[in-house]
Amino acid sequence: MDEVVDVYSDQFQLNTSAFGAVLNFMASKPTPPAPGSPPETIRLATVRMSIEHLKAMTYVLKRQIAKHESDTGILYELPRQVLNAMGISPEDWDSFWKGV
Repeated sequence: MDEVVDVYSDQFQLNTSAFGAVLNFMASKPTPPAPGSPPETIRLATVRMSIEHLKAMTYVLKRQIAKHESDTGILYELPRQVLNAMGISPEDWDSFWKGV
């Protein structure tokens, strides 16, 4: 497999089951949606892995983001409306990143 996929994604989906995890990476379509309808997306890539791999990857991602923020002195915050749209309470978000 010589071809490497290089894409930019602005959306994702995560599904888990007893047998593993599926990550779908998507991008918003360049044209705006009709008023009152959700934005349309284009699926760019699907990545399948074990739950163990997903958990290890999550830890490494969190650690790398914390190191980057520490090294640069920049905190990358998400707007509350983004957290709300994802069903994440501010308390859960702050707890997850606490002590990083």
